[in-house]
This record gives sequence, C-alpha cells and structure tokens, in this order.
Amino acid sequence: MTTSARVVPLTAAHADEVIAIYQAGIDEGNATFETRAPSWEQFDAAKMPGHRFAAVDASGRVLGWVAATKVSDRCAYAGVVEHSVYVHPDARGRGVASALLRALVDSTEAAGIWTIQSGIFPENTASLAAHERAGFRIIGTRERIGRHRGRWRDTILVERRSPSIS
Repeated sequence: MTTSARVVPLTAAHADEVIAIYQAGIDEGNATFETRAPSWEQFDAAKMPGHRFAAVDASGRVLGWVAATKVSDRCAYAGVVEHSVYVHPDARGRGVASALLRALVDSTEAAGIWTIQSGIFPENTASLAAHERAGFRIIGTRERIGRHRGRWRDTILVERRSPSIS
C-alpha cells in the first residue's frame, strides 16, 4: 500500500505531533531504549536541521518523522549519522517510513554523508523491513546491549553506505 503523504522539512510547527508520535513508539516498547519522549527543545537541539523530515497528510496532520544526529564530533566521523524514524500507529503500512527514509537518504547524499546507521530491536520487524527496502543492510546483532524495562535487549545494527560518496 502507498501513501499520499507529502514529506516536508520537520519544523517547530510539527512539535506536538512529533513528540506524541515519539511517545507512542516508546509506549509500545520496541522502538527505543528511551522511557519518555524529550521536550521539543531537547529534540530540536539534538537533531541535525538539514536531515529531519515530517510526512504529512492533505490536512497537514503529521503521519511520521525521521531525524538524524551526529555519531561523533570527531572529524573522522563527519560523514556518519544515526537516525530514527517513527510512524503514527494509524498510518503504518502505508509507505510512510519508506517515504521518510527516501527523504533522509536524499538529504544525506546531497550533504556528503556516507553512512546512515541505526540500532533496531529485533522484534521491530516492520522497521527492519522498511530499512531493507530503503537499501540498508544488517551489520550484526549487538547482544544484550542495554537494559530496557527490566530486561536485557539486543539491537540489530543497520547501515546504508552511500554508493557515490567515497
């Protein structure tokens, strides 16, 4: 199934919906180690301005978002980012994540970023499938990498390497 959503730069105008979608993913338990969504101010300060997008429907309602952060301030890692992508529960299965990942790939390619990476819980099979469709590959499993809700959790490390930036 495909979506008619438009992908636009993520701005403060989307703040409340973005944070609510983030919290919904947290509440479901297979999206992140975080236990509560950050404030908009924290989110805004942490995410790279040129690499964050919202998918919106015809009425302007946010269906999902994607955003990247620097992996390191060391210059050797200037072309490596980590990203998150979240889709509103009511908008899943409609191609929203794929559209958002395409926008992120396009913006990072244009900026000379050669690697996009993320850690995904193995139970989050929909996210793993969306990333595979977007050209990400599985690097490996980070076993018992962190405790979440009282138990050790694994993550699957995925990355997309630019085919044109060397």
